[in-house]
Order: sequence, then C-alpha cells, then structure tokens
Amino acid sequence: MRNRHKKHAKERLDACGETVVHSTALFKDNPSALFCSNAPVHLEIGCGKGDFICGMANLYPEINFIAIERVNDVLVTAAEKVKGLSVDNVRLCRLDAAVLADIFPKGSIERIYLNFSDPWLKKRHYKRRLSHNGFLQIYKSILTENGSVFMKTDNNNLFEFSLLEFQNDGWRLENVTYDLYKSGFEPNIVTEYEKRFSSQGIKIKRLEAYVK
Repeated sequence: MRNRHKKHAKERLDACGETVVHSTALFKDNPSALFCSNAPVHLEIGCGKGDFICGMANLYPEINFIAIERVNDVLVTAAEKVKGLSVDNVRLCRLDAAVLADIFPKGSIERIYLNFSDPWLKKRHYKRRLSHNGFLQIYKSILTENGSVFMKTDNNNLFEFSLLEFQNDGWRLENVTYDLYKSGFEPNIVTEYEKRFSSQGIKIKRLEAYVK
C-alpha cells in the first residue's frame, strides 16, 4: 500500500527538535551520547507510524531507543507521536538498514527489533529481507556480546525463512512461537500492522535470536 505524501514533512520533522536525528554522524562515536543517560540502546528497524517504539519507551524508561525508517512521510508520523509523549529516551532517524554497519560503532546496540518487515515474496528479492544472512552479518557487527534480534511477522514464508537464516548462521533461538497470542508472552506492544492482521484472524509469529 502506497503511503500518502505528508505535506511539509521536512518542516514537521524539524519541529520535533532533538527527537529526530538529522545527521547520522552523531551515531558514530557513541549513540548513548544522544540521550540523557548512558543506558543500553535498542534499535527498531522500520518503525512505521511509531506505535511500537512509543509503547516501549513508556514501558522501559531505563532503556534508550533508536527507531529508523527509510521514508520521511512515514517517519514524521512516528516523530510527532514521540514528541507528544513525556519521554526522553527515543530518537528517530531516516536511515536504511543496509548502511547500519557504517553508522553505528561495533557493540553499541543491545537489541534490534524487526516488526512486520516487508516479506519480499519473490524469490529473487529474498536478499532484501531484513532477516537475510547479509543483514544478519550487519547486525552482528553492531550488536553487543550476547546481543539479540526480536522479530514479529504475520507472514509464514518469511518466518520459516528467518528461522533457517538465524539457525544456519549460528544464532541461538528462544521463545519461538507460531501463535503469539496463545503463547502467553508478555508484555506485547501491539503495532499498527499487528492490529490489522490479528483482527483478520492471522496468527502472529515471533522469535528471539541471540548472538552466540
């Protein structure tokens, strides 16, 4: 589904102040320096409209969160939601996951979240999947020792593919479920896509993968 163009997106992002990081160079030395505390940093790749990152920031004030999105028109919605919260532990940036290793220092991210990423269903596009081995190498380069990737998806094909990619690359898998709502997992921050898919009766899949 095509996103509607947001009027004055750049101006609206600028109005969000320090919530939005406009220069990726600020991440290169120490991402924690962008926050008021030197807490662990978690990264959401593809934040969408920001429901997940807002929920996590409220629930875990002791963690610093960075959320990235490729499209300004999507990022502005998330940024304005974050700005409306009484939290100071979230920063957002327009950024492509393919360049994360060039932006973040080694060992600077404790956890990565992949929520309802594009499944790229055509086989020739599998390398674009955010759980493809090429991306796993990028994640390992920026994750801490025993760092992790938490993933949720509605797509069975993507989930099975992801399990194999993590296993073949030597990650430790935990809390794998093909039906999140029957798994008893708590707390679960529901994203905008998750609401839509679950309302249609589609089971939500989830996994945790840890660097070994």
